[in-house]
Amino acid sequence: MLELKNVRKSYYGSRNALDGVDLAVGPGEIVGIFGENGAGKTTLMKCVLGLLAFDGTILLDGAPVTRKNLARLSFATCEHSFFPNLTPADHRDFYRAQFPAFREKRFRALLDFFSLPEKRPLRQFSTGQKNQFEVILALSQGAEYILMDEPFAGNDVFNREDFYKVLLGILEPTETVLLSTHLLEEVGGFISRAVLLRKGKILQDVSALELDERGEKLVDFVKSSYHYEGDRVSRALSELTGEEDG
Repeated sequence: MLELKNVRKSYYGSRNALDGVDLAVGPGEIVGIFGENGAGKTTLMKCVLGLLAFDGTILLDGAPVTRKNLARLSFATCEHSFFPNLTPADHRDFYRAQFPAFREKRFRALLDFFSLPEKRPLRQFSTGQKNQFEVILALSQGAEYILMDEPFAGNDVFNREDFYKVLLGILEPTETVLLSTHLLEEVGGFISRAVLLRKGKILQDVSALELDERGEKLVDFVKSSYHYEGDRVSRALSELTGEEDG
């Protein structure tokens, strides 16, 4: 189990990017981390991975995250963590040497699924292809906890929809996914749990089953939780038009 206890993180004396976050994620869950820009989604993932210093406690099966158990976590980020001058084949060889649980069969299957060239340097890939390969590496590392931060930027809707279906088909019961994305409509049927962040705090934490029982779609649940104002666009346009008329 991955546990966060009273986790806090601030940047340069500003308000807390994370403000007392308590969260427990068990094996086999697919957890969506949602929130507006600046809510703390990326900060949360980077704290889990040890990429940022923080206050509080983060435990993996009761032990702190260190070099000894870090391989149990993988990360797909739109900032990219691969080596741009290497090819997918080079990355396969490197990961196979570094991670004993590397899933080569999954790596090859996902490479074929996205139709990515095996012998071309990553720097020659499009943005969408780079993001696809980032996801492939995270899923093939052999990690039990797979963290994804806006992994599908630059990908067309067909690739994204098909990928969700493939991902549901390949994940094993021991694999856990934490997914941060703004694509609420697309992941509503994919996640098993929704965690909403606002100003560094957990605003809501609800299972997909509970939403189904309430007959509530994920996007409507998020809008309601954030008290989204449906007339904000018309009001803004009205004010702008009024200014021009004046």
